[in-house]
Amino acid sequence: MTPEELQTLAARGQEKFAHYKHVLNVCMESGCVSSRSDTVADALDKEIAKRGAKEQICIKRVGCLCSCAQGPMVSQDDGKVLYKEVKAEDAGAILDAVGSKPVSRLQMPADHPFFTKQLRVVREHAGKFDPEDLEDSIRVGAYHGLMKVLTQMTPAEVIAEITTSGLRGRGGAGFPTGLKWSTVAKAGNPTKYIVCNGDEGDPGAFMDRSVMEGDPHRVLEGMAIAAYAVGAQKGVIYVRAEYPLAVKRLTRAINQATRQELLGANILGTKFGFTVEIRLGAGAFVCGEETALLASIEGRRGLPRPRPPFPANSGLYNCPTLINNVETFANIAPIINKGGAWFSKIGTAKSKGTKLFALTGKIVNTGLIEVPMGISLREIIFDMGGGIPDGRKFKAVQTGGPSGGCIPEKHLDIPVDYESLASVGSIMGSGGMIVMDDTSNMVDVARFFMDFCASESCGKCVPCRVGTYHMHEILRRINDGEGTSADLMLLRELCDTVKTTSLCGLGQTAPNPVLSTLRYFEQEYLDLISRAEATRAAAGDGHSKKAAGTTGLEVTL
Repeated sequence: MTPEELQTLAARGQEKFAHYKHVLNVCMESGCVSSRSDTVADALDKEIAKRGAKEQICIKRVGCLCSCAQGPMVSQDDGKVLYKEVKAEDAGAILDAVGSKPVSRLQMPADHPFFTKQLRVVREHAGKFDPEDLEDSIRVGAYHGLMKVLTQMTPAEVIAEITTSGLRGRGGAGFPTGLKWSTVAKAGNPTKYIVCNGDEGDPGAFMDRSVMEGDPHRVLEGMAIAAYAVGAQKGVIYVRAEYPLAVKRLTRAINQATRQELLGANILGTKFGFTVEIRLGAGAFVCGEETALLASIEGRRGLPRPRPPFPANSGLYNCPTLINNVETFANIAPIINKGGAWFSKIGTAKSKGTKLFALTGKIVNTGLIEVPMGISLREIIFDMGGGIPDGRKFKAVQTGGPSGGCIPEKHLDIPVDYESLASVGSIMGSGGMIVMDDTSNMVDVARFFMDFCASESCGKCVPCRVGTYHMHEILRRINDGEGTSADLMLLRELCDTVKTTSLCGLGQTAPNPVLSTLRYFEQEYLDLISRAEATRAAAGDGHSKKAAGTTGLEVTL
């Protein structure tokens, strides 16, 4: 494959669809497939054949069309018309409406803020091409960024461009990507690795899954550009086994790119070579932590280790290793193609670019959104999300997954960026965003997330293994009407201990849901405890002091 041949493939992809008068794009990502969008695509194909319209209308199986809860989704002519909740039996009506008035009972308003307030960088081509067709991917720009760096830029210039962009890691920590790349590039060991973290374990999150399913070549291209920049030869994508469609499409993309010499040796006719393989994770949340992830790839139990040494100096097989998550790598090609200065103009002073969020919970419009950093939570929830259904009132939004915090209404006007979310007791995380209405019991919400953290603790360090278990037990007692005032004091002490002494990020951030609910919804804790104490006093139980001391710490240790 030479640069000229890549351009030829792009032109061939354009020609393949140029003669069609209309294109119907059917979403074939997990959300819509679970609603049987495959039967919709098949029904459209059959109806077109029946009408003898194969030369006029094309059916294309594409990536996510955003409004996941409204699937199966179908778009006409790249979003000029958008249909929701389509069934196989609607095929005839949709084809009757092509070129005329859309089917009103199925149509979604394309001018809704849910769509118009999005700014797509990572997902700029999502829903417009077939992710399993390499020529179609190249048609919309795949591997053009890689061609640019291999033919026009030095590795140092690539790192400089990423640094100029201000891109920060989208896995949650927000570490400057350019700084991480430059550290790996300076490492002396000639054997280096690129690792893509696709172990998306946050409840309610599906951003990385969507990118891997809907645009796998963009992830591979980002990894290849990173490999060229830091001097790596091998790459690994670590994907949780619960994402079978992502694994299937990544595997297909790797095979396609290798056959066309976009991966492998002498890429695009240069001396640069880079290979990629997939490793499956068994679903352990702790393997989202980079050192535990590396242990899992090496075939060991996924346990974190103290740092330093950092993976940038001693990572996979003790070699310098660059680890970024799926969304971070998916940002690389647009930055290379349009320039770091372009990217740096999007977002805020310290948080550049866009961010993907999985908008879920008690909200009218759920789905996948990509918004510029700095947009307010209020805009996301009430403009894009359409507010709270069934006439209920907003109560809180939880960002950052099980390690994030619950943010009340008084902070809805803060900008969504790393520093602002941290200032109100939450984190950006990988991009989960769960909305709660006034029926939510915030003590039970904290209990739910602590149950998750305790269950997912690897058990290596005492603060996380023991602390999260007893925090969950205290929350359970309070929520079940068995709590005491002493429980509340002990809960705060445990939060501080677990936060400051745990080995890895899972334990260090596990108290966030508890701390944020105590900060903003303490009265709910006090009310439950007051009722419990009043009940015990009325029954003459006299177990208050005993209940306060029932931690079981000595037994566990």
